[in-house]
Amino acid sequence: MTKSNRKKNILRVIAVLILIALISTPLIMRWLWGKVDHKPLSVFILDKTVLNTSYQEHLSLNWVLNHNKYVKSSGAFYTPEDDYYGFFPDGEGDYTIKDIEEFTDEELMAFADNYDMAYYTDLYGIYAVEWNNEYPEINPDVDPGRIGERSSLIYGGLTANELGLLKAFKKQKKLIVNEFNIIAAPTSNKLRRAYEKEFNLKWSGWTGRYFDNLDTTINKELPRWLINNYLTQNKNQWPFKNAGIAFVHTSDKVVILEKSTHLEIEVPVIHTEEEFVDYYGVVEEMKYPFWFDIIETTDQNQILSSYKISSNEKGDSVLRKWNIPKEFPAVISSKEDYPFFYFAGDFADNPVSMKHAKFKYINQFGFLFYESTVSERESFFWKFYQPLMKRIIDDYYQSNLDENTQ
Repeated sequence: MTKSNRKKNILRVIAVLILIALISTPLIMRWLWGKVDHKPLSVFILDKTVLNTSYQEHLSLNWVLNHNKYVKSSGAFYTPEDDYYGFFPDGEGDYTIKDIEEFTDEELMAFADNYDMAYYTDLYGIYAVEWNNEYPEINPDVDPGRIGERSSLIYGGLTANELGLLKAFKKQKKLIVNEFNIIAAPTSNKLRRAYEKEFNLKWSGWTGRYFDNLDTTINKELPRWLINNYLTQNKNQWPFKNAGIAFVHTSDKVVILEKSTHLEIEVPVIHTEEEFVDYYGVVEEMKYPFWFDIIETTDQNQILSSYKISSNEKGDSVLRKWNIPKEFPAVISSKEDYPFFYFAGDFADNPVSMKHAKFKYINQFGFLFYESTVSERESFFWKFYQPLMKRIIDDYYQSNLDENTQ
């Protein structure tokens, strides 16, 4: 055999081995996942911002539950389309609502007895303009309005009963995970203050979001109300053409920091201290290009991660003028004797696919599922959200398992 033929044969063998690996690896990962024991955990999920049947606002939580084989008391897996409370669109322009508004205080306590954990995702809700644009066939002769314009609320905001249920969970020392948006609009001021007092935190009134392009002629995701408010407050001038961060206050004040002009790093970055990086398995620095709220917390909570805004001298001046901090909590947890976590962002809203959940060690291949762009959110899921949630739930499950076996 000539040297050339030997080389060709070696290359063929290598190609065959690679092909076998490509075919067998997913099969092995699925088999290994199947060998993991089911773990019963009753989770109350509340999501009021479900515009369509993608269920994206709570899909990340379902992925974590399914991947780690946390199941309902029946032994069945959680499904994003059925296993939550809140707003249920049918995908054709109609909807139903499933909530706990008719419960008495006694019924709320009894209801809490049936669950181990409560996760409130997005309570921002559904508004008329977004709904009418999603389903224009409902009223074809009516102008649905422009996406991003403010309009009437169909359903949303934290209610007294939903806060009452959290208090019942807290009293029973059951796991509570809440995130933005639970206390910003449309939640009432009265309920916001009650929530803040109950869980030892305070909202500053500011929310924010990164936009990869602030040019109003190009980026159609810029909310119309945000643009209009800024124009009204700044002599009808909108000078922004680059990426940047928009801050919005409950007073309707809009403050914008632009890349290069005000920002050294254009996107907010979540920084986690080394002890928590090791414990929760998250990365030390994680860009966060979506909605967040600016909160403060008391000493009864500890800050696990913080947002950092990398502004230059000009940006610092703008932030000082409006009393907006450059660093503020991203993840907090209670130091007291009940398990409580607050995520100061839209953490569970990520474009992930449930079909990847049933493969052991799939997180090792997370880098294959996102592009290297500033605005993508898949990397946040793989590098931050899913390891964080896994550790939180695993800790709680194990502590309760230990108590039950004593």
